[in-house]
Amino acid sequence: MATTRNRPHAATAADVLGRVTLVTGKEEYLGERTVAAVRAAVRSHDPEAELSEALAADLTLGTLGELSAPSLFSQIRCVVVRALENLPDESVAGLLDYAAAPVDDVALVLVHTGGVKGSGTLTKLRKLETVTEHKSEELKPAELPRFIAAEVRAHGAQIEEEAAAFLVQAVGGDLRGLAAAAHQLAGDFPGARITDEQVRRYFGGRAEVKNYVIADAILAGNRVKAFEELRWALETGSSPVYVLSAIAGQTRSVAQQVAGVRDGKVPPWKQRSLAALARGWTSTGIGEALRAVARADADLKGAASDPSYTLERLVLTIAALRNSARS
Repeated sequence: MATTRNRPHAATAADVLGRVTLVTGKEEYLGERTVAAVRAAVRSHDPEAELSEALAADLTLGTLGELSAPSLFSQIRCVVVRALENLPDESVAGLLDYAAAPVDDVALVLVHTGGVKGSGTLTKLRKLETVTEHKSEELKPAELPRFIAAEVRAHGAQIEEEAAAFLVQAVGGDLRGLAAAAHQLAGDFPGARITDEQVRRYFGGRAEVKNYVIADAILAGNRVKAFEELRWALETGSSPVYVLSAIAGQTRSVAQQVAGVRDGKVPPWKQRSLAALARGWTSTGIGEALRAVARADADLKGAASDPSYTLERLVLTIAALRNSARS
């Protein structure tokens, strides 16, 4: 049995007709792309092909026979069976018999949405040469930039590593949103290598991204930029709590760098960025910065009368600590 993992799936009719495509894993978006690719391959082969769906809970040998039978319009069919984990025990043997010798003009897609239920059936299906499995596993945060790079390549362009990482910060971890953003960028810069500057121009206005821009400017000792970005963020409705959260997270990450602690889950581009920030800090200075963040947090949670003043004071304090360490 052939297996692919988390790759954009381009199928041909020869790949799917007379075979069984097994879609497994919890990442719904990737699984749906595989289903869509199989359907597209079948329809490309025969525009009149019949497309049908069923729930595994309703599947019997009789209903499977009906789904795979030729229609009045075309011999070619694509049958999608969803929630395979709910297949009744009495239907397992019939499905396995069919999967071992699929009908030549039928593309059967079996979708299992994850978990241990139905794992025995999966094990038996995986042993069949007529089955191709596409694993749609949830991506870890560190894998998202690679996902974006693959999406951009699929649309005929390239993207720099730091640009892809910034896009994750801007859009978040939702694969649909990331794929749409990658498609937009590749369409606007066809055949080009997309830079960090270009991505920032398109997506840098997102409030959550601005919070990290503020944090990096403070930790770099750049008071002017930090003040400009902070005031812009607050004037456009950013929550002071979220701004402080970004500052706190970045300060802790820099503190780990200064202490020589390396987090294996941090992607290389982020490691380089943090290392550059950490070079301007001493262990004493970053410790003071952490205490300043804690005081600001206590002020905000204590309903400080002026959150803007609390954050501006934090900018001055941390920037001064950084600049005194550097001098």
